[in-house]
Amino acid sequence: MVATTQGRVEGIIALGVRTWRGIPFGRDTSGSGRFRAPHPANEWSGVRPAGNYGPVALQPTYGPADRLRGSEDCLNLDIVRPDTDEVLPVVVYFHGGSFIYGSSHEQLLRGHYLAESMKVVYVAINFRLGALGYLDMRTFGDDCVANPAVYDQLLALRWIRENIAAFGGDPGNVTVMGESAGGAAVLTLMCVPSAKGLFHKAIAQSPPIATIHSQAQSTMWAHAINNRLGLGPETTLSDLRRLPAGDLVRAGQSMLWRTREIFQLNSCYAPTVDHRIIHDHPLDVFAKGEQHKIPLLVGTNGDEASFAKGFYLRQTARGRAAERMLAAFDPAGAPGVLAAYSGAERRSDFAELLTDAVFWAPAMRVANAHALAADTWMYRFDFAPAILRWMGLGAMHSTELTPVFGDMTASRMSSLNRFSGREALLALRDEMQYHWSQFIHHSAPGSAHAWPRYVRPTDTDPGRATKVFDATSRIVYDPNRYRRRAWRNYDMREWGTGRPDLLVQLGLADDTYADRGPVALPPGR
Repeated sequence: MVATTQGRVEGIIALGVRTWRGIPFGRDTSGSGRFRAPHPANEWSGVRPAGNYGPVALQPTYGPADRLRGSEDCLNLDIVRPDTDEVLPVVVYFHGGSFIYGSSHEQLLRGHYLAESMKVVYVAINFRLGALGYLDMRTFGDDCVANPAVYDQLLALRWIRENIAAFGGDPGNVTVMGESAGGAAVLTLMCVPSAKGLFHKAIAQSPPIATIHSQAQSTMWAHAINNRLGLGPETTLSDLRRLPAGDLVRAGQSMLWRTREIFQLNSCYAPTVDHRIIHDHPLDVFAKGEQHKIPLLVGTNGDEASFAKGFYLRQTARGRAAERMLAAFDPAGAPGVLAAYSGAERRSDFAELLTDAVFWAPAMRVANAHALAADTWMYRFDFAPAILRWMGLGAMHSTELTPVFGDMTASRMSSLNRFSGREALLALRDEMQYHWSQFIHHSAPGSAHAWPRYVRPTDTDPGRATKVFDATSRIVYDPNRYRRRAWRNYDMREWGTGRPDLLVQLGLADDTYADRGPVALPPGR
């Protein structure tokens, strides 16, 4: 039993850990709270049972029946720690899921193994997703915020600062950690001034940090969801707040898949540069050295987007698709990048281009910039079971989560490890958990010999040291140097630069809102 600022909670002891589940840190965000900044949870009397997980954010299930799961009353968190009374460092985890789906208690992310093996207090949070968390709805009025999910994350971090000591966590030693969209959340929070002091270290795994909505995207997707809902040009925030939440989520899913904009790296959902809490694109913040200057561990997987080998039947179609994708951000810089991948016509080149465009190139740019301001370490995860290598998929997106979290049976692909590579994966689990634990406890992932810091080259240091995790791990200096140099002259910050027709249609040709009302999107979009 633990006393929090809202009231007492009673958790459970299971499998050698203490765990408290579904603790509310914010109020219900439905109705009048929709699209607004969250408020701290209400106080309660008596003792609140904390043995069951709380509601997840409302999201699609991707099943044949188009069902949804979750609730708008989703601002809750889970805490796991070893069954001891020692004061331990804190890890705050932000789940991935393309800003659309996921939760604090996906089986692999529950943290029981991680908390016990790394000796930490592990906190995983739920926050708003999709149309309810990552759409800028200011087109319909000013009585909302552009980044509800980021506000949720900030509220959770403040709750943790005020309460984690009661659970045996050290509020002065907090590491934020996340993978995929959660990794992007980590790097984004490093660029949010109001997050200063809420955490002291950061781990960003496969963060698509270039996926930040430009003004064109914010406007386009607000119009698009209005059209999908079948609403008129006079739609207001009040109208949107009266709709069933499920209608918004389903409309959001419809526009995600049917517009095909995702093939131009134009995701429906992402944080927005709103000039209120996100003052500038995170890549610009890092470049200017205005991020929180804390130790950072960042990396990507070697074959993040290997699934893209199945896209397009003809080589020429792949090449044209790659060119359109790159030109949407930077028409002038696109040819140089495309040349580094031999035109991206072969399946492997196309998949590597997509991997690097979404994950490696932005993460590498962050590492290069942050290394000038604070200790930085970079990794690449290359390990894959033999069957994935045989299939040409390799170290796919999120495959590093199994060795980091240590639960060898929780992943959907766990069965693949039974056929080959299990012993190697167990050894890799021990190695990665050691480095992650050292970073969380001591602000460095072990000795400088085992994992050198990521720094610019000098007369005595070849620079850009990258720890490659594999069956036999190693250090590589400046991996894929030729491609890194190609990305150096490419501007990945402003989607829509290469779509002048769309900018004109949205009233943004001169970078200002000429028309704040909803517009019709091009036919078929």
